[in-house]
Amino acid sequence: MHIDPSQRSAAHNYTLLTNLVIPRPIAWVTSISPGGIINLAPFSFFNAVGGDPLYVVVSIGQRDDGSPKDTANNLRSGSGFVVNMVTEELMQAMTVSAADFPPEISELGPAGLQTAPSLRVCAPRLAAAQASLECNLHQVVELGSNTLFIGTVVMFHVADALIDDQLHVTGFAPLGRLGSPSMYCRTRDRFNMPRVSYAQWLKQQT
Repeated sequence: MHIDPSQRSAAHNYTLLTNLVIPRPIAWVTSISPGGIINLAPFSFFNAVGGDPLYVVVSIGQRDDGSPKDTANNLRSGSGFVVNMVTEELMQAMTVSAADFPPEISELGPAGLQTAPSLRVCAPRLAAAQASLECNLHQVVELGSNTLFIGTVVMFHVADALIDDQLHVTGFAPLGRLGSPSMYCRTRDRFNMPRVSYAQWLKQQT
C-alpha cells in the first residue's frame, strides 16, 4: 500500500508514524514553572542524538487548542530539565502524569512520586527513577505544530545496582512506546550481534 501523507489528516499521519517508528524511548521530563510548580510529563518523540557533546532531543506538541504545553513553557525558561527513564514499576505513575492537569497543579502528588535534588540544574529528578539525565537547554527549533528542544546532558544519575566501576550498565529495562494511543513494550528480550569491519566482510566472501 502507498500512503501519501499530503492526502491524509494530521491525526491519521500521526497514528501511522507512531505505529511504524517503534519502539521509542520515553522521556519523563521534570521541569519547573516560573511560579515554582514542578511539572512532570512523558514524551516519546525523544532520543539521544549526540555523544560529544551529549545531546538529547525532546519534541513537544501543542495542546488541542494550539497553545503550548506546560513542559514547553517551562523548558523555555532556561532553568534546566531532567529526563527520567520509565521502568515497569513506574508505568502506572507515568500514565497518571500524562493527564491534562492544569498548570497550577503538579503531577507529582497525584502520581504518588517524590523528587530528589539535581546537582547541575534547578529542576529536580524523580527519586524513584533508576536513571535520570540532567539537561541544560541548548537550542529550540520550531517544527510546525511541534517544538524540538535540544538539551545538553550535564549529569547522569544511575542506580548503583545497574552500573559497575567500568560504567557497564546491566539489568536496565526501560519501557518503550509503541503505537498511539496506548501501546507500550518491554525491553528485556535482547540479543547481541557484533558489527563487522569492511575487511572482515571481505574475508567472509572468500
